[in-house]
Amino acid sequence: MSLRTRLCAALLAATVAGPGLATLPAGAADAPVTSRGIPIPAFYTPPPTLPAADGALVRTEPLPLALRLPGINSAMPGSATRIMYKSTDSAGNPVAVTGAYLEPAVPWLWPGPRPLAVLAPGTMGQGDQCSTSLALQKGLILGIGHEQSTISVGYEILAIYRLLAKGIAVVQTDYVGLGTTDRLHTYVNRVDSAHAVLDAARAARALPHTSITARSAVGLYGYSQGGGAVAAAAELHPAYAPDVPLRATYAGAPPADLTEVTAAIDGSELLGALGWSVNGFLQSRPDLAPLVDRYLNDAGRAVLADLSTMCVGDAILTYAGRRSTAWTTNGESVTDIIRTEPRLRAFVDDQLIGTRRPAGVVRVATGVNDNLVPHAQARAMATAWCDLGGTVVYAPLTLPRGSSALLNHFGPLLTDQDTAVDWLGHRLAGLPAVSDCTTLPRRR
Repeated sequence: MSLRTRLCAALLAATVAGPGLATLPAGAADAPVTSRGIPIPAFYTPPPTLPAADGALVRTEPLPLALRLPGINSAMPGSATRIMYKSTDSAGNPVAVTGAYLEPAVPWLWPGPRPLAVLAPGTMGQGDQCSTSLALQKGLILGIGHEQSTISVGYEILAIYRLLAKGIAVVQTDYVGLGTTDRLHTYVNRVDSAHAVLDAARAARALPHTSITARSAVGLYGYSQGGGAVAAAAELHPAYAPDVPLRATYAGAPPADLTEVTAAIDGSELLGALGWSVNGFLQSRPDLAPLVDRYLNDAGRAVLADLSTMCVGDAILTYAGRRSTAWTTNGESVTDIIRTEPRLRAFVDDQLIGTRRPAGVVRVATGVNDNLVPHAQARAMATAWCDLGGTVVYAPLTLPRGSSALLNHFGPLLTDQDTAVDWLGHRLAGLPAVSDCTTLPRRR
C-alpha cells in the first residue's frame, strides 16, 4: 500500500451537507467524527461548497471559554465566537478554515477604534482534536484508550488573554486542515499558513456585532509555527490581502528555512514535527507521494500515519529522541533525501520565507541558543527583509543553553511574551518603531 493510500486511510470520514452561515452538516449528529477517540464537534465538518470570497464566513457559533473570570460588566477576558471561513490553499483551491474570534471585555484606551490581532498558533499537532479553537473551549484535552491516547494543551491561551487584557480584539486561526475533518493539516506550508492568517482577519472584520470597524488596525502575532505563518503573511499581504490594514507583525522563532529546521529537529524531542511536515507536503502535493514512498520502509509509513492523528504532547511522549533514519529504506535521514531529490528540494525551497518585502513593521525575535528552530536561519530572514527595504526590529533573545532542545526553543516563547504583546500593542496604537536594519549583522 502506498504512503498516500495509508495517509488517506488515516483521514477521518466526514458527513457533509449544504453550506450556510450558522448551519451544521445534515446528519453529522448521527455520524460523530472522532480523532484518537476524541469527538470532533459537527461544526468542524465543512460543507461541500464554499463562498467565493476569501475570508467569507461559512458558519459561526458561540464558543464557551474554558477560562473565564467574573468582571464588573461582563465575564473576563471577554466573549468568543467559533468561526469557519473560506480561504485558498497553495494549489489555488478553496478550503474551509476554522478558528475563533474573541471580543475583549475591557475597553481600548488608546485613540482610534479597537484594533485586531490575528494570532497564529505554535505547533499543536496534526490531529483534528489539537486545534486551538477547541483548546480555547477545553483548555486541556486528555484521552486515554486501549490503543491510542492524546494530550493537547492550549498553551496559546496565555498570549491570547494578554492581548485581550490590553483591549485588543483577537482572532486565531486553526490553519488549513487542523480541526476541519475534510483534509490533513498542511503543517508549515508557507502559502496555506499565510492565507489562513490573512483570511482570518477578513473573517473577523465580517463578523456582525463586534467592536472592530473598517478603520481598525490589524496586527499579526505568532511564535514558532505561528512565527513562520505570520512572517509569510506579512510577505504575501500586498498581493493577497491589501484590503487588510496590516500595521505590524510579531514573528517569534520563525521556521523560515525548512531545510535548516528539519535537520535540527531530527533526533530531538520534537521529531514529530518532521513527520507532520512530510504529511503536510503530501497533502499539498499528492503527486510527490510515489517519490517519497520509494524511500520509506514499513516503519516509516506507520510512523507518518500515527503522527497524522497526534497532538504535540503525544508526539513528544512517543517519538522524542528518535531519528528519521529508521523510517527509510536506505538509512538516510529525511533531510538528506530531500536535499538530494530535485523535486523534493524544489518544493521545500519554495517554502523559504524572506524573499519578499514584508508589509508594515516586523519584530523578529529569536533565541540565540534555539537549536530546534535555529537562530541563524531566522536572522537570515530578517537580514534578507532589510535588504529588500523592509522595516525590521530584530530582537535576539539570550537565555542560558540547556540540555533540552525543546526548552531552548520554548523558553523564549514565555520570557519574551510580555514584551512582544506590549510591542504589538504600541504599534497598533500608532506609536512608531525604529528599524534595526542599519545595525543588523549580515553574516550568519
